[in-house]
Amino acid sequence: MIKIISIILYVVFTLSLLEIKLESIAMLKKVLIANRGEIAVRIIRACAEMGIRSVAIYTEPDRYGLHVKRADQSFLLGEDPLAGYLDPLRIVKLAVETGCDAIHPGYGFLSENAEFARLCEKNNITFIGPKSSVIAGMGDKTAARDSMRKAGVPVTPGSEGNLADLNEALALADEFGYPIMIKATSGGGGRGIRRCDNAVELRQQYPRVISEATKAFGSAEVFLEKCIVNPRHIEVQILADKHGNVVHLYERDCSIQRRNQKLIEIAPSPQLTPEQRDYLGNLAVRAAKAVGYENAGTVEFLLTGNEVYFMEMNTRIQVEHTITEQITGVDIVREQLRIAAGLTLSYRQQDIQYRGFALQFRINAEDPKNDFLPSFGRITHYYAPGGPGVRVDTAIYTGYEIPPYFDSMCLKLVVWALDWEDVLNRGQRALDDMRLHGIKTTANYYKQILNHPDFRSGEFNTSFVPDHPELLNYSDKQHPSAVALALAAAIAAHTGW
Repeated sequence: MIKIISIILYVVFTLSLLEIKLESIAMLKKVLIANRGEIAVRIIRACAEMGIRSVAIYTEPDRYGLHVKRADQSFLLGEDPLAGYLDPLRIVKLAVETGCDAIHPGYGFLSENAEFARLCEKNNITFIGPKSSVIAGMGDKTAARDSMRKAGVPVTPGSEGNLADLNEALALADEFGYPIMIKATSGGGGRGIRRCDNAVELRQQYPRVISEATKAFGSAEVFLEKCIVNPRHIEVQILADKHGNVVHLYERDCSIQRRNQKLIEIAPSPQLTPEQRDYLGNLAVRAAKAVGYENAGTVEFLLTGNEVYFMEMNTRIQVEHTITEQITGVDIVREQLRIAAGLTLSYRQQDIQYRGFALQFRINAEDPKNDFLPSFGRITHYYAPGGPGVRVDTAIYTGYEIPPYFDSMCLKLVVWALDWEDVLNRGQRALDDMRLHGIKTTANYYKQILNHPDFRSGEFNTSFVPDHPELLNYSDKQHPSAVALALAAAIAAHTGW
């Protein structure tokens, strides 16, 4: 009997060693990061932990960027601020020349560009994301809606396909009832979308959306949806490997937004019941399986009362993936790299649990009091908040010059705590701890939101920001301790302490 047990243990041990060896052989060796800023730094760190070499790209304004300093290799792609980051052919060619076996697109730029993914596939470069056909299908909002209908995922009432002309839009608006939304078929990031409350506004906004869609996305196609008034915006994080395994990592509440741009994100939503949470998670998994999804993605929903509607699927990692990592302990970027290497998911659905609450504050270089006008310039002093349950994802530092060519986000401040009240208090403390001088930011505005009773009670929707303009009436004056800290830092820098 002892001999049999010994043989079984030996076989199990040998198989585990073989699995580890096979995983090591399968793992990616070198990854080019087709992005910049904090997400590039985030990916570089994940690569370093997994023994994967990283290659950064940059244009002239990013010469002193942190991602350039942190990568194993860095390559300049020209003087033009944006052209290098938006040139699929050049990026894929560089990946081939430098011996990369994969490209991670991050978010923004070419992350949801089906042609970029197709170029990678043609050149035997692994695109760390879904197949090009899936990106194309989900990038076309009308095709995505059709796929969800077939999968039994509820979608908002709207046009069956792209609108032929303004007359069709007017007829459908009369059928569904105002307000309605006109959206760019290839849109995203809050662009190419307009709400119309009546026929007069529809006549005005229809050509504007077409113009914006053509300029931003290279397509004039638009569709119409019934406007869900004051919904909650809930999105579900999913992971899917190449072997048919799909899991969800619970949801994020993105209802605190301005003009369709997210400001504060929360995981999990304090507004959902356990039954709603399970229902949305299962819907997201169903949606991913229906389109043959692989890698990390997000399925976004609108909720009003007990009604749930599919909004869109983001075929990339999200800015706010950080808070999901905080509540689940799952390293999403690590899983992306494993999936891209052909490995199975590290987790089964029953292995994934969430604990506590996490908030993410997008600290943008903007002046909320001046209609959120961008505030680019040199950071004269930066002090990162810390302490238990605090995480900062950023690529800025004291002396860094924020270029005016890119997104205005300086950093992502993430806080975690076991319960809702504690995470709100920790958020206030972390925002108070942070020192970011030389530019205007959204930090003080977020303190106002955290103090509002509706937010603290967990009762809010997408109308929260426009419904509370009084929250902009805060003081820009610094607390005496903040001034003292800034002076001390300046003296230390000058004297070399």
